Amino acid sequence: MRRKIFNLIQVSPHNRASHAVDLFILFLIILSVVEIILESFRDFESEYHILFVDFEIFSITIFTIEYLLRLLTADYKYPEDGWLKSRLRFIFSTSGIIDLLAILPAFLPLLIKVDLRFLRILRLFRLARIFKLSRYAKSLRLIGQIVREKMPELGISMSVIFLILLIMSILIYHLEGDVQPEHFPNIIAALWWSVVTLTTVGYGDIFPVTDMGKLLAGSISLLSIGLLALPAGIISSGFIERIHRTKKCPHCGKDLEQH
Repeated sequence: MRRKIFNLIQVSPHNRASHAVDLFILFLIILSVVEIILESFRDFESEYHILFVDFEIFSITIFTIEYLLRLLTADYKYPEDGWLKSRLRFIFSTSGIIDLLAILPAFLPLLIKVDLRFLRILRLFRLARIFKLSRYAKSLRLIGQIVREKMPELGISMSVIFLILLIMSILIYHLEGDVQPEHFPNIIAALWWSVVTLTTVGYGDIFPVTDMGKLLAGSISLLSIGLLALPAGIISSGFIERIHRTKKCPHCGKDLEQH
């Protein structure tokens, strides 16, 4: 019985029943996102409040059943692990955490007493349902795989960016801190200016007035054009590598066009 359940809830376009379940869950996720958007219209939310509540109860019930079934059949997903280890592996996996966050807002207030402000923050966890799409969308899974493969390179580039942000913050604080103490009272506050300058957003709410400060801002703006391209280039190269890899024969390694 558990094997049939596992085959049913696994993403499989070749199994007609499993594919129908996938489409149902996918449609429910999309409707949940639409619900979150529609709730932001206060007049609309007040008029259809009961409908929103009923849909939320229905979707939470389905997502909870899905989570419990995946937990119940985790030993089929991870057959190399034992009964307990396979379930712990699912709970702490990326997909398991996303599935849990998707239903957490409904059950946490029942377990602990929370105030209205915390409850509003807790409802933001419903956005985790968007990430459930990654289980059903091949393109989203591909992005996740590429990011995992390129994590060392991305880590290096992000470390370089953070280091430059820190150096910028220290320099601009010493150059502008005495002139504009309200905008650059400390290095942490100067970090905001560093971020908007390095990303070339430049809101204009904080800007240097000294000559050296302007020179620093101009230099960093020019540097950022190439610096911020590093992570994008790494991910782009990952896409190219993955596409090239899929075009090769899995047996001989030659290009499929030539095989």
